[in-house]
Amino acid sequence: MRSHAIAIAKAAGQILRDGLRNERQIQHKSASIDLVTNIDLASEKLIVSSIHEHFPEHRIVAEESGDDGRSAEYCWVIDPLDGTTNYAHGFPFFAVSIALLHNNQPTIGVVYDPWRDECFVGERGVGAWLNDQPLHVTSTNTVDAALLSTGFPYTIRSNPDNNIAEFTKIVLKAQAIRRGGAAALDICYVAAGRSEGHWELGLKPWDTAAAAVILTEAGGKLSTWTGAEWNPWIDRLVATNGAVHAELVGLLQA
Repeated sequence: MRSHAIAIAKAAGQILRDGLRNERQIQHKSASIDLVTNIDLASEKLIVSSIHEHFPEHRIVAEESGDDGRSAEYCWVIDPLDGTTNYAHGFPFFAVSIALLHNNQPTIGVVYDPWRDECFVGERGVGAWLNDQPLHVTSTNTVDAALLSTGFPYTIRSNPDNNIAEFTKIVLKAQAIRRGGAAALDICYVAAGRSEGHWELGLKPWDTAAAAVILTEAGGKLSTWTGAEWNPWIDRLVATNGAVHAELVGLLQA
């Protein structure tokens, strides 16, 4: 199943790469800043069709087509294009994200960045890799020395609970903060030692399930904003190298 997830993520990634060469058809979903393109839909169609063909008894939860509602031991959680706004503008920070949950526990995660041909893979209890090379988080142990990343919800214009206050506080504490616009890649960058932590709210399971496996297998840590146990159905996430986790959670609580 891990090999299949990698294969379909790369096939979907090729659709994303090819789509950048053509004019993209853009539609709005819940808000004027919540987009979907014809490429999202084509990528998802390929992934879902392949899973149906090879694992017809499995449940599928996908960003664009939703939850098929099937009762099954295994559940695939799919984001066919994480970073749609970036993609719509031709900004090269986006990915395909595919997770496999076993009894609701994230077990396999694949996040594929087709622009850089970087394939992040994790399997619970086995390890995490980037293009077959083992992944490890950094040992940086203070927020002051940490590079962090974050994101903002689609309701940023209408809901005051929008991460602006938290960002304003933490940007004065961290060495620097980046806002990549693709949560799956942001979390994988923590796993790869390219940053020390990521926090965000308004997340969906397809944004985080795959990257969560990769991060934890690389030695990182996940929780809610309060430090409680996290699962993909919780929309507030703190993902770190572990060494800065308590400090970052403390800043969010404050």
